[in-house]
Formats: sequence, C-alpha cells, structure tokens
Amino acid sequence: MQPWAWLQLAEDSLLAKAYITKQGYALLVSNLHHVWHEQVDTSVVSQRAKELNKRLTAPPAAFLCHLADLLRPLLKDTACPGKATFSCDHVAEALILRVRSELSGLPFYWNFHCILASPSLVSQHLIRPLMGMSLALQCQARELATLLHLKDLEIQDYQESGAALSRGERTFFEELGGEWYRLSEGLRKGIRDLLPQGSGLGTSQELET
Repeated sequence: MQPWAWLQLAEDSLLAKAYITKQGYALLVSNLHHVWHEQVDTSVVSQRAKELNKRLTAPPAAFLCHLADLLRPLLKDTACPGKATFSCDHVAEALILRVRSELSGLPFYWNFHCILASPSLVSQHLIRPLMGMSLALQCQARELATLLHLKDLEIQDYQESGAALSRGERTFFEELGGEWYRLSEGLRKGIRDLLPQGSGLGTSQELET
C-alpha cells in the first residue's frame, strides 16, 4: 500500500491509503476517530461497474486502472482539477466514498463501500507504525538532550577555566555561548514537550540550565 495521505473533501478531511492491481483493490480510510476498509476482487468490481455505469462496457482491469489513475495523484497531494469529483457519506458505521469522473468520453461513477476495519488491521496499518515513529522520535530526543548537556558543559568549562584567551577568541566564545544558550533553550522546551512524562530526561538536570 501507498503511505497514508490526506484526502481533502468538502465534507471531511480523511487519511487514506490504497493498493490497486489488476486483480482488485484495498482501501483504508480514517478520520482519526474510526478506520474504514474495503477490499474487493475483480468479480465485485465487474458487478458494481455494471450497476453504476450501465453505458460502459469494459473488463474489470480497465476500471481498476482508471481508479488507480484517479486515486494516485490525489493521495500524492497532486492537484488534478477536472479529472474527478470525490465526496463521502456516513451510513450507520460504514463510509461510502463516491467518485464521479469520465472514462472513454462517458460519465464514470464509483462507490467505495468501506466498513469498520478490524482491530488487527488498525493495529497493522495505524497503531504500530505510529508507535514505532513515536519511539524513534523519543530516542532522537534523548540523544539530542545528551548532546545539549555535553555542549553546555563544554561552554561552562571555557567560562570557568580562567585560560588566557585573546580578545578575538574571547569575543568568539562569548558570542557562541549566548547564541548556544538561546538555541538550547528552545530545543530543551521542544524535547520536554516530546518526551513522555516520567521518562526521566524530560525533568532531569540534563534539560535544565
């Protein structure tokens, strides 16, 4: 499947990802409160195409290729004005994503009938990737906190060493200390916001001046 992408509709803003081949498609849609899913094969595509497009006759692979052409740029945040109109309806616990376009000069309609996704599917495509990303960011934040602490100690050593520095060197280190202080204060606040409470680093002296 493609990565998650924002699907901006007049009715709602949704996250969506899709996988379309000549054998069928799988679609995941989420509003961050619920996750909906539809997976169909060529038999369902053929039947639905007949119901929605009585004037069009084509093999299922042609309809699937057209759907891929419509969804691909939309899920890559590429503007494609005039090619298709998307809208969605909530029916009970289901979500219907409607598509209106043209195929071979004739109107083309398609409805994605998405039902609530199973917990295992939500975990596989949403929860586990988000948890992995969160853990990676926390790890990077801890590494950055350590570097900030080491740099603070280095600047403090220069200030307390009493070494005879030339006027140019003294000006350089004074300016470096001031600039680093302003930078590190902002970074510390960002790290404290990122790290979960109780992680230790978020409240330790490593993040304090």
